[in-house]
Amino acid sequence: MEQERFKALVVRQTSDNRFVRKVEERSIDELPAGEVLVKVNYSSLNYKDALSASGNRGVTKRYPHTPGIDASGVVEKSDNPDFLKGDEVLVSCYALGMKVSGGFGQYIRVPAAWVMKLPMGMTLREAMIYGTGGFTAAHSIYRLRQHGVTPTDGKILVTGASGGVGSFSVGILAKLGYKVVAISGKSSAKQFLMELGAQEVLGREAVQDNSDRALLKGKWAGVVDTVGGNMLATAIKSLKYGGAVTCCGNVAEPEFKTNVYPFILRGVSLIGIDSAECSMTVRKKIWGLLAGEWRLDDLESLSVDTSLAELDGYIEKILAGQGQGRVVVDLWGNE
Repeated sequence: MEQERFKALVVRQTSDNRFVRKVEERSIDELPAGEVLVKVNYSSLNYKDALSASGNRGVTKRYPHTPGIDASGVVEKSDNPDFLKGDEVLVSCYALGMKVSGGFGQYIRVPAAWVMKLPMGMTLREAMIYGTGGFTAAHSIYRLRQHGVTPTDGKILVTGASGGVGSFSVGILAKLGYKVVAISGKSSAKQFLMELGAQEVLGREAVQDNSDRALLKGKWAGVVDTVGGNMLATAIKSLKYGGAVTCCGNVAEPEFKTNVYPFILRGVSLIGIDSAECSMTVRKKIWGLLAGEWRLDDLESLSVDTSLAELDGYIEKILAGQGQGRVVVDLWGNE
């Protein structure tokens, strides 16, 4: 088994410091050490994967490398009694696809602590429609609800709403009865977001305050922010009393300027969302919600499928800010 060869997307640095991507053959004995070997059925494309695939050293420091922070598949071999050959599992985040050869390969080998059995009621493909984007959205909403933000408190703002995290946030919030205002820079995404359940879809300028005002009119009971930068700063200043904003991304920019007044005069909260190292206890709870009462009625509308051979084009799209919804990678498609 250890000599079996498989296909993987490999990113290599050239002698003139360019990064090139190519589907190559690898052998299982080249994979890193780990207690569980998984035959990967599906993966998904996230913004962080695209950064890794383009040579971003802030995400992946060593090349050649196979990205893919998400993977779902079947246990091929296990040295841990919690997982048996044939178990359906998913692996998401930790160092997968960043420091460790990831889900854009037909096999991964990882520590048992990273592996979770597939929740009942969810298929391997559905798990990757959600992927890190869906999990991060659900984690953000989970924390807002822990904070006490309810549907009766008022409108919820979602920034970067046409992306993976944003679109799932819109859909799950609407399913739970919240009034959602979606922010997107893509006018073409309006119908998509309204179908997901957004009550309003606004352009980015609606949450871009460039004044020096310490506070703005309180509009939002809660915010799921996926972009950072000035949108996050504006959202904080625009929260109602006792509101909360979750922060999970920096696609706009990592820095933002704010002041203490929203916190000391309105009692608002800024909640960081870290999906990479989220505890397995919380992880299982959130995935259980996604498989159960938070499950979206039409998951298929949120995803497109691709093979390893066709993945490169989708990587370029997401890097150009043209992604919408989720891209599921069928690792054995076109075999």
